[in-house]
Amino acid sequence: MEWARTGTVDPDALAIVPDWLRPVADIAATVTAEDLTRFVPPHGAGRHSAVLILFSDARDLLLIQRASTMRSHAGQPAFPGGALDEGDADATAAALREANEETGLDPSGVVPFAALPDLWVPVTDFVVTPVLGWWREPSPVWARDLAEVASVHRVPLDDLVDPVNRCRVHHPSGFIGPGFTVQGLLVWGFTAGLISGLLDRLGWAVPWDEGRVRSLTDDLVEESGA
Repeated sequence: MEWARTGTVDPDALAIVPDWLRPVADIAATVTAEDLTRFVPPHGAGRHSAVLILFSDARDLLLIQRASTMRSHAGQPAFPGGALDEGDADATAAALREANEETGLDPSGVVPFAALPDLWVPVTDFVVTPVLGWWREPSPVWARDLAEVASVHRVPLDDLVDPVNRCRVHHPSGFIGPGFTVQGLLVWGFTAGLISGLLDRLGWAVPWDEGRVRSLTDDLVEESGA
């Protein structure tokens, strides 16, 4: 199966999103998978999944921390999301359903306006479609499914941009990637890479100390399945 190497934009949805989100849609329309990650889905790669990158007018992003009992990515901060089910019409439907199941998010208050190219998570062999949404009518969110979600966070974009909160994360395998320390969380891996890539391409990032490195413990990596 061939996966989408470029993003898509919904022109009807774009017509109603606030002006400050238009650059995000512009990025989705032009960015390629290779621009965001070295992990591009190979032909015939694994199961299709989706995550919701949800922006609110409070200028924050919705993140969850996965439960420590999860089989993969245990304890990791992440965007809401998961694998497509047979009943899901598409990646957008899956992202909204998973966000509802994990955080109680009311999908009727979300305007999905674009999707980034499909990306690959080699450790789980998931091909992930990042769905971009505007939280037009924010609803209460919480850790609805404690078997999967330990906590739910609305993280201000300003906190993600703040140089004090940025770092690089050293994986025991030797790989070093972007990281963020926000709200008591160490955001790393696929999620941090996506956030970092978007901040860079949107021109929102500011210089930070790239010599600041946090090391993951072997125990944490084993728990997360990464």
